[in-house]
Amino acid sequence: MSFIIRILLTAVAVFLLAEFLPGVSVAEYVTAIIVALVLAVLNLIVKPILVLLTLPVTILTLGLFLLIINAVIILLADAFISGFGVDGFWIALLFSLLLSIFQSILFSLLGSD
Repeated sequence: MSFIIRILLTAVAVFLLAEFLPGVSVAEYVTAIIVALVLAVLNLIVKPILVLLTLPVTILTLGLFLLIINAVIILLADAFISGFGVDGFWIALLFSLLLSIFQSILFSLLGSD
């Protein structure tokens, strides 16, 4: 049940960010739910592989390269979902930062698992 609530809260955050952030578009709320699901799958499968492959660069940059990996995950979600659009790398980077902040706030309101 907690997974469903987290997906719905992420979808709300995606939808709100798309409304206020120029360069990010979501066709409808159902698309935001699909984006949240795809991001969860990409973070579960693709992100650990990317982190492992870029471990030397991540260590060299003291973890800041993880921001680049998050932006790449957003761009991958953009490629997979037709109703979701991100205009470029810098918008994807800003979107991933703001999405992480909103998720932290919303998940803290949700409470512990």
